[in-house]
Amino acid sequence: MGRILAIDYGVKRVGLAVTDPLQLIASALDTVHAQDLLVFIQTYCTKEEVDEFVVGMPVHLDGNATNNTQHVVGFVRKLQKLYPGKKVHTHDERFTSRMAFQTMIDLGLGKKARANKETVDKLSATIILQSFLESRSYL
Repeated sequence: MGRILAIDYGVKRVGLAVTDPLQLIASALDTVHAQDLLVFIQTYCTKEEVDEFVVGMPVHLDGNATNNTQHVVGFVRKLQKLYPGKKVHTHDERFTSRMAFQTMIDLGLGKKARANKETVDKLSATIILQSFLESRSYL
């Protein structure tokens, strides 16, 4: 069984998280610049077996698209084209940045650490992935 790779896509930075090979535990992986993302994914997939992708889909509270939604949809299409044999799921990412920030507070991280956007992006990807895993367990 391969891993599931989660992507919190942003126009500038992208947070990444991954499961263990048994697809039970979500862990933060890295934060990369958006322009380097596809190369990072290709390199990662040569080192580790990845079965599926989960991409956070940004939507407003009412379910309508955000300014970033079109960018994410475009990225999902590229990913599907690059990996036609792998499932690419989208998952609601509402509140993940707030949850990541609150998690950092709960962990006792100082203001300087909480200001690090890369950490927030990685944690957001981890929250997206964990939420996806939990939603699958109820099916």
